[in-house]
Amino acid sequence: MCGICGLYIRQTRDQPSEALLRRMTDTLAHRGPDDAGVFLDQQVGLGHRRLSIIDLETGHQPIFNEDKTLAIVCNGEIYNYQELRTELKGKGHLFHTQSDTEVIIHLYEEKGVDCLSHLRGMFAFALWDGLTRTLFLARDRLGIKPLFYALGPQGLVFGSELKAILQAEWAPRDIDVEALHHYLLFDYIAAPHTIFQAVKKLPPAHYLLAQGDQASVEPYWELAMNEPLVRGEEETAELLRSTLQSVVKEHLVSDVPVGAFLSGGIDSSSVVALMARAMDQPVKTFSIGFEDQSYNELPYARLVAERFQTEHREELVKPNMVDLVPKLIEYVDEPFADTSLIPTYLVSSLARKEVKVVLSGDGGDELFGGYDNYLAQRLDRYYRLLPNPVRNLITQSLERIPPSPAKKGIINKLKRFVEGSNLPEEGRHCRWMTFFSPEELLDVCSAELRSEMKSIDFYGAFQDYFNQVRDEDPLRQAMFVDIKTWIPDDILAKVDRMSMAVGLEARVPLLDHAFVEFAAQIPSVYKVKGLDRKHILKKAMQGMLPGAILNRKEKQGFSIPIKNWLRHDLKEMLMDTLSPERVARRGFFSPNYVSRIVHEHLEETHDHWHRLWALLVFDLWSDGYNVSLS
Repeated sequence: MCGICGLYIRQTRDQPSEALLRRMTDTLAHRGPDDAGVFLDQQVGLGHRRLSIIDLETGHQPIFNEDKTLAIVCNGEIYNYQELRTELKGKGHLFHTQSDTEVIIHLYEEKGVDCLSHLRGMFAFALWDGLTRTLFLARDRLGIKPLFYALGPQGLVFGSELKAILQAEWAPRDIDVEALHHYLLFDYIAAPHTIFQAVKKLPPAHYLLAQGDQASVEPYWELAMNEPLVRGEEETAELLRSTLQSVVKEHLVSDVPVGAFLSGGIDSSSVVALMARAMDQPVKTFSIGFEDQSYNELPYARLVAERFQTEHREELVKPNMVDLVPKLIEYVDEPFADTSLIPTYLVSSLARKEVKVVLSGDGGDELFGGYDNYLAQRLDRYYRLLPNPVRNLITQSLERIPPSPAKKGIINKLKRFVEGSNLPEEGRHCRWMTFFSPEELLDVCSAELRSEMKSIDFYGAFQDYFNQVRDEDPLRQAMFVDIKTWIPDDILAKVDRMSMAVGLEARVPLLDHAFVEFAAQIPSVYKVKGLDRKHILKKAMQGMLPGAILNRKEKQGFSIPIKNWLRHDLKEMLMDTLSPERVARRGFFSPNYVSRIVHEHLEETHDHWHRLWALLVFDLWSDGYNVSLS
C-alpha cells in the first residue's frame, strides 16, 4: 500500500521538474512512511511513497523491466501475483524482486493494456512505456484505490490524492458547481468529478493512455447483471460460504501481520470468522465504541472475539472533535460529509499500533441488502396502494412529531420512508441518501449560486446507472447503482483516506471483483426475504457466528452521535463556522436559511444534523483552501 504521483509533459524534449515531483511525493508521506522513490525521463516523472507489506527487502519503487524501457509505480496489492509470476517466469521473464508490482510490468510486456483483465486485487498504477512514449494509468475494478488527474496545456499531472496534484500550477482551483450540487445531496462527490473543475477522478475499472498531445480514458470491465443463479437456498448459502472463505484466504497474503476491524455486525464478524479458519495464529481484532449506547457495538464485537479467541483490542472513545474534525478534512482533500470517517480514523489509529494490514467487512450491505433503503423499496409497493388522502394524512402527522434523539428511532425511519415514497420513481432510492429536497437545495444556496444550481439535473448522477439496469428488479437496480457510486466514492474513499492517514493498509475481501460478480447472481429474494435483510449471508454463516450476531434486530452501522455533539461538544464550532457573517463572506449559501436550521436544531424542534454537518465541513474545507464564491 502506497501513494503514487507523477507528471507527463507533452513536449518530448522537456523533462519534468524534479523539485515539483519531490514536493508532490512528499505530500503523500503518510500513505507510505517506509520508503520513497522517483524516476525522471524525458516527458515523464514518477513518484512513489511506500508502505512495506510484500517483499520488505527488495520492493523499492519505481520498478523496471529487464532493459529498463518500462517503469512502474503502484498503490495496492495484487492477490494473484504468485500465480502470475510463475506463469511469466515460464515464458522467460526475469524477476529482480519478490514484489507483486513487478508482475504488472512483465504482464504488460505480454498483454499490453489487456494485462488489467488478468489482475485480481486493489490497485492504482502508473506505467511509463519508454519505447512508445506512452503513459498508462489504471484503477482497479471496484475503485478501492484512488487516482486523480488533471489535464492542461503542459500535459498531465496525477496522484493518489488531490493534494499531490495541487502542488502543480496546472490545476486551477475553480469550483465545479455540479460537484458541489452532488456533495450537498449525497455528502460526497462522485467520479469523474472532484470539487475543482480542472481535476478529475479516474473512474473505477478505467484506464488512461497519454501519448503525444492525446489522452483518452477507457473502461476495461463492467459488472454484468447476469441471470440469477438457478439454485436452491441451501445450496446457494453453502456456495456463498465456500466462495467467501477462498476470497478471505487470498486477502491474507502479506509479509507482515494482518488484523481485522471488528464492529460486531455480520459483515466484519464473517470476515473474522473465516480469517480464524484460514490462519494458524490468533486473529488480531480492533473495535471502538462510544458512551451513547445506541452507537456502541462493543458488546457484540466482544462476543465475536471471544467465540474465535482473537487477540482483541477495544477502546471506548470520546475524541476531541474540535481538534479532530479540521485534521480529518485535510486528509480527504475535498468536501466529504460522511461522519463514519471519524470512527474509521479512530479504529485505524488503534489498529496501526499493532499491525500494518487489516481486513474489513465493507461491501456486505450493498451486496446482500443490508440497508434500510433496500427494505423500504420492498415495502414501498404496498404503501403506495393506500389512497392519497391517507398518505397525505400520514405525512402531515409525522411532520408534527419531533425527531428521536436516538441513532435510529422508528419516527426518524418513518419520516424518511414517507418522504421517499412521495418522490418520483427515480428519486425513491436516492431519498435514503439525500439530505436536501430539490426545493431545499435551492433555498440553502446564495442567489448567485442558485442560478447555476437550477440547471443541474437533481437525480442525474444516478439516472444513467439506473437506465443501464432498467429491466432488473428494483433491488438489483439499487444495488448496481450503489456499487457504481456509493461504494467507490463514499465507502471506499473513506476507508482509503482514513486508514492511509495513519499508514495502515485496509483490504476489503467482500469487494473482490470476482466475489462481487458471484454475489450479483444471487437472487434478490435470497438477500431480502420478508423483513429479513442479508438473509442469504446469515444463512451461509449459520453454525459459525453466534446467534446474537445473526439474529440482531437492528443494524447499527459505523457512525457517531454527531446529532447530539452538534448541540453540545461542537456547538461553539457550529455557531462560529456557520455564523451569518461568515456564511455571507464565503458567498456560497444563504445566511438566513443557515441561521434558521442552526436555531431549529439547537432548539431540538428539528433534526438538521446531516445538513448542518455538510455545511460545516464545506466551510472548514473552504477555509483551508482559501475558497470563496465572491
